[in-house]
Amino acid sequence: MRHLVFIGPGKVEWQDAPAPELQGPGEAMVRPLAVARCDLDAAMMMGLAPYQGPFSLGHEFVGEVVEAGEEVHFRPGQRVIVSFQICCGGCDQCSRGFTGSCQAAQPGAMYGIEPMGGPWGGALAELVRVPYANAMMVPLPEGIRPADVASLSDNISDGWRAVGPQLAARPGAPVLVMGGLAASVGLYAAASAVAAGASQVDYRDTDPERLRLAALVGANPIEGPPPRKAGSYPITVDASANPAALSCAVLSTEANGVCTCVAIYFVPPAMPLAQMYTKGITFLTGRVNSRACIPEVLELVTSGKLKPELLTGLVAPWEDADRAFGERIPKVVFARD
Repeated sequence: MRHLVFIGPGKVEWQDAPAPELQGPGEAMVRPLAVARCDLDAAMMMGLAPYQGPFSLGHEFVGEVVEAGEEVHFRPGQRVIVSFQICCGGCDQCSRGFTGSCQAAQPGAMYGIEPMGGPWGGALAELVRVPYANAMMVPLPEGIRPADVASLSDNISDGWRAVGPQLAARPGAPVLVMGGLAASVGLYAAASAVAAGASQVDYRDTDPERLRLAALVGANPIEGPPPRKAGSYPITVDASANPAALSCAVLSTEANGVCTCVAIYFVPPAMPLAQMYTKGITFLTGRVNSRACIPEVLELVTSGKLKPELLTGLVAPWEDADRAFGERIPKVVFARD
């Protein structure tokens, strides 16, 4: 079969690989229908992530079940959203909702970036093996296009987790999002905050296109470099991967507020720990527990409150993935047919 392979910054190519096979009664084989490029994929293409190719690409996807083991309650022909993280659903971590830290898989297990997640292959391929099918797959509701929610596997859920639970605890609270390298995650956070009823969603960035998209989903776009402090908010989000913007998000978090960092800092940044200590803020970072988030985010999508398709800059034909993978826009989706 063919799969898309990351060679190095700025270079991907289609290559041949052996087709995967089922290895147990709880597994399924899925044919990807729509695959979204993750923000981390975009960073790799720009040479901003320390992962060396070659390895298979793609981990945010919706697919169609083509084969299922005898213990799988999904059947061939069903369309499913597949968690980008490998998770069994039954270990202590999964049972507590920490599906990104499954004890049945190696740390960081995921599709698409082998140096981080192991040899699970990528979703930009003809077939993908899903090892814990009942736990990892969620039925795609009728009437929802695969391309519209391909990123629900990871980035959409990642944006939601930065604001959804916090707004459930503080209904109507204002939100600050610092945009940047985690481009689509920051925008999904802004869109999720609007959908979840925040009274005000301020989105700060220097990129005109991201600011335009933030306005499109109902946020208040504020252009310019990060100030030392942008005000006082109960809920703040750093999606920048910029130490100055991270510091701004932290310092703009009010006493006993919550700041969530969804960006990856490969070089440790300085943190204003004294101010964090004095104000008693909660600082959250780490990988999203995507499988635990998907049902609640999907409910926002089916209700029409969250429209992730507004943030998709390009839906490219599947066969053009090698040419379009490096597009400098926040979200690209590759779709069959």
